Amino acid sequence: MKSLESIVERCTELAFDLNFTHAKEWKAEEEGRVLVGYMPVYIPREIIHAVNGLAVGIMGAGDRKQIIKGDAYYQSYICHIPRGIIEMALDDNLNDFDGFIFPAICDVIRNLSGMFKVIQKGTFVKYLDLPQNFQSHIGGEFYHKEMEHILEYIEKINGARVTTEKLNHSIELFNHNRRLLEMIYDLRQKYPWRMTNVDLYHIVRAGQVIPVEEHNEILEAVHDHLQKDIGVKQDRIKVVVSGSFCEQPPVGLIKSIEMAGCYVVDDDFMIGSRWIQGDVDDASGNPLKALAEAYISRSPFSSSVYDVDNPKEGRLADLVKKRKADGVIFAAPSFCDPALLDSPILQKGCDDRKIRYIGIQYSENTGQFKVIKEQVGAFSDSIKLWEDEPVAV
Repeated sequence: MKSLESIVERCTELAFDLNFTHAKEWKAEEEGRVLVGYMPVYIPREIIHAVNGLAVGIMGAGDRKQIIKGDAYYQSYICHIPRGIIEMALDDNLNDFDGFIFPAICDVIRNLSGMFKVIQKGTFVKYLDLPQNFQSHIGGEFYHKEMEHILEYIEKINGARVTTEKLNHSIELFNHNRRLLEMIYDLRQKYPWRMTNVDLYHIVRAGQVIPVEEHNEILEAVHDHLQKDIGVKQDRIKVVVSGSFCEQPPVGLIKSIEMAGCYVVDDDFMIGSRWIQGDVDDASGNPLKALAEAYISRSPFSSSVYDVDNPKEGRLADLVKKRKADGVIFAAPSFCDPALLDSPILQKGCDDRKIRYIGIQYSENTGQFKVIKEQVGAFSDSIKLWEDEPVAV
């Protein structure tokens, strides 16, 4: 078994390869394979896998690419991620991709899908209207049709038709992937010193750009390593990070949170990889219907989802309790309307339940890490010093 250090090193390389070399090599190995890029937050990757495809997460350029042309496409008062993605598209980083899927999150992503049509990237561009109605006979049926629409696009490229057997096989692979991720998060809740949150982030993010079979092997090895008595326990508080579900925080920001005296025991950095809570269960004999039902009934709370009948603040409190966290760090990208509009509701929920929290903002390519480290450090110290009093910063 490879060492944990070598696994993390490889995953870091994969996660931040803006040319998606591994995915393009995978496509070239066999005729009929397709690459489908998707933007945050979530798509049903199972259906792409079932028709000889690889769904590749495009999470922005971070601080690894200077944005020049991308700034000409978007106003200065929106988030940074679309600029980075457009820059990648114009610089040919996304060549060899057959199509692109833009899940419904906000107007920025909707407009980004239009930009891709204008610059003619890929054979198809699909804006995936994820349902905001969580009734099976309405939202579920609508989502079922949306998935069929994606499969029609791919069939026109490689002639592959989805079958029940192939789709159930793909569903089981991704079920296993989510189980492994949950097992790793559970281990880190108990023993967060055995792996940094930065290393975990790299491992999860690598799963966006490689076949699920390979990622499952990596996660199995990581899980085996984390069961060993490794690392040194430190005097840190446990926190849940919320608000970073789309534009990803700079790695330096995650490091700063940890260095300020925190163990991050849960987060929504790459929430799309863990979107379905539990297994997709094909009890109906119709795997597309099972995928739709899983989205309708087992999606997590997120600012990209409007679920009025299942309040987010209560679900956040449940997560804090489950992870035995000492507090919450609300970390949202600047100008992210969904996250920033939800923030007052979530913070009031924390106030009502006497959950300690702090709020910060960032951009994917920059960060005032020293200032944030001092703020989070003060938050950590206040919890240690005044354990019985709620603290909001």
